[in-house]
Amino acid sequence: MIGGPAYFGPQEIRSTVGYGDVLEPVAAALRDYSRGLGDAPVAVFAPAGPDGDVHVKSAWLPGRQVFTVKVASWFLERARRAGTPGSGVVAVFDAATGDLRALLDDEHHLSDVRTAAAGALAARMMARRDSRVLGVIGTGAQAYLQTLAVADELPLREVRVWGRRASHVQSLAAALHARRPDLRVIGVDSAQAAFDGADVVVTATSSTEPLVRASWLTPGVHINAVGADDPTKAELTSDSLRRADRIVVDSRELTAVHGDLSRLAEEDRRVDAELGEVLAGSAPGRENDEEITICKLIGLGVQDLAAAEVALDMLGAPRRSTQIPAHAREVHRQTAEAGTPEVA
Repeated sequence: MIGGPAYFGPQEIRSTVGYGDVLEPVAAALRDYSRGLGDAPVAVFAPAGPDGDVHVKSAWLPGRQVFTVKVASWFLERARRAGTPGSGVVAVFDAATGDLRALLDDEHHLSDVRTAAAGALAARMMARRDSRVLGVIGTGAQAYLQTLAVADELPLREVRVWGRRASHVQSLAAALHARRPDLRVIGVDSAQAAFDGADVVVTATSSTEPLVRASWLTPGVHINAVGADDPTKAELTSDSLRRADRIVVDSRELTAVHGDLSRLAEEDRRVDAELGEVLAGSAPGRENDEEITICKLIGLGVQDLAAAEVALDMLGAPRRSTQIPAHAREVHRQTAEAGTPEVA
């Protein structure tokens, strides 16, 4: 390849690409995936055990000019040293020749924003349109970005946050206030309290044991469950999954192996639709205001492909806005200023 592959670093990518930029491209990629197009294999390993894991996700879709291979990691020791646990790179290859076209050294940012975009799409299609109160379990990057993304889709007024450390709850609240001063953000003293009065709940933790109980789920609530993304993690009890009226996933195949649903016996592993099917209109996301709905997201390589295509287009064009998109370092910076690294 003449001239070699292009390289873009973390700061350039963070300052250019936000979750809003990838929202509709991610929707299109999810629709294609649920139509059976392309492929999105996943490999997960944990070289630091519970203190560090690596996800390798690749994808191709017919008609695209590129395919991608992403390596994204989460390490507790990196949080201690650098303030943020996430790092990674997306390699972009020419779909016709296989040549490496670009390295997006994104420090996990593209993974962060494409996950937030999927959560926004789930809220758009599955939450009640009059949702005013969001409950959040977790205080890290996805707690932050999911809140902002869901708030762009729904008329939220209040955010109720629970985390294991009060200082991290305060840091998340400060970061959210800086972006959305119209939202009332309050800390609550238990995960159950985050559900009290909530219309939508985001679970965004690295928990290896289920946190959410069936008795907390009230008619009409919608849950975006985004934290449990490998075989070792879970946020929702089996009873809470059984209590749901409708369960939507990003991938039937992969949620049978990764996350909350993989812990159920095969005969109990009910999936009503994939998010791509809901987005395409071939399956409902919600049929009435009383349904309890859950969208379980583990993250797919086709989302990374969509985000990488957007990033390459935007990084090669004149900057359109002076405002820096929301990114994980905003909440981590608040936490660091409070004196402790954020690792939730």
